[in-house]
Amino acid sequence: MEERVTELEIKVVHLEDYVDVLNDTLIRQQAHIEKLEQRVDRLNERLRATAQGQPEGDPADEKPPHY
Repeated sequence: MEERVTELEIKVVHLEDYVDVLNDTLIRQQAHIEKLEQRVDRLNERLRATAQGQPEGDPADEKPPHY
């Protein structure tokens, strides 16, 4: 009986380790997703500005009209 309890305790310890690893992975993925969402939002803003005819970026980067 005591051997079974010991085996179960070992399994619980391993499961706790796995849960910790999965939790850390989930936290990193969520941070990455949030950064990607911010990038998408910025790109959408730039796209809307371009669609509305607002110049994007520095006018010095644009080609002159005679090109």
